[in-house]
Amino acid sequence: MVTKTVDLRSDTVTKPTEAMRAAMATAEVDDDVLGADPTAFRLESEVAKIMGKEAGLFVPSGTMGNLISVLVHCDIRGSEVILGDNSHIHIYENGGISTIGGVHPRPVKNNEDGTMDINSIEAAIRDPRGQLLYPTTRLICLENSHANTGGRCLSVEYIDRVGELAKKHGLKLHIDGARIFNASVALGVPVHRLVQAADSVSACLSKGLGAPVGSVIVGSKSFITKARRLRKTLGGGMRQVGFICAAAFVALQENLGKLEGDHKKAKVLAGGLNQIKGLRVNVAAVETNIIYFDIVEGSKITAEKLYKNLEERGILVMPQGPSRVRIVLHHQISSSDVQYTLSCFQQAFTGVQEENGN
Repeated sequence: MVTKTVDLRSDTVTKPTEAMRAAMATAEVDDDVLGADPTAFRLESEVAKIMGKEAGLFVPSGTMGNLISVLVHCDIRGSEVILGDNSHIHIYENGGISTIGGVHPRPVKNNEDGTMDINSIEAAIRDPRGQLLYPTTRLICLENSHANTGGRCLSVEYIDRVGELAKKHGLKLHIDGARIFNASVALGVPVHRLVQAADSVSACLSKGLGAPVGSVIVGSKSFITKARRLRKTLGGGMRQVGFICAAAFVALQENLGKLEGDHKKAKVLAGGLNQIKGLRVNVAAVETNIIYFDIVEGSKITAEKLYKNLEERGILVMPQGPSRVRIVLHHQISSSDVQYTLSCFQQAFTGVQEENGN
């Protein structure tokens, strides 16, 4: 019988805190589609201020935030966006920029640190003289931190260089900042400086910060005006949305300071996992709250079997293939949870070895 659950599937699994629930219950609300919800406006203004942008817009999800942002920048048919081949927008957002927006993706290889080579980005920009044959490049998208490479952080120097490249060619720059606050804390760079070169940013509040719902996209006032209309088109106008925004505002206030602790616990967990015979973790690559580990070939256990074994002990993880597993820490994972998780992993592998007579 499971007596303890440690949910490491994602940082999206957190439960609203008592402070969040209290804020939701007492939130001042009005019709946000009409632009009248004071709590939504307060949250949007605060996030825009933190990001150093003119205005913000609350959206139900990061996927919608990215989609809206791409569609605002690529508002002419035949537009193309340059983005990482291992990025969230390209892989995990249902192809929305193409299926809904008619925007053509131009993927560039992501390096192990989440970057794309600057020269490769520039080479992917379409020559305007070929407009009879090719789509027109209008946008570059970056992701920070970069989820599929294990929460690696793009430096401010790198982002600035991409921003300079975009300006050189008359393009816009969008940052998928699903975990931009994690990147900011890990790099020791204020968020507004980290995204200074970007024309727009989608910042998720329901990942690292632990809000129950929502993201805020930020940019210029004219960008947000267009974004608000697209949000309505996509079904994202939610009327009295202030009660959700109230919880997100609490998350912004209470949990930003906890991210550094999440990163430290991730390092401890990664180091411990790497000591278990049969597992391999690149501990040096763990920069934020995401850990990927591989099951060493010949270990006689698959990711699926390990997942089920751990689930029986109350440890929930996310298999990513036959021999790869993802773990994500968040503010509701304690240091004792980390130690309990390590003991459960050790038991799981010890059990496998005994089954195989080793």
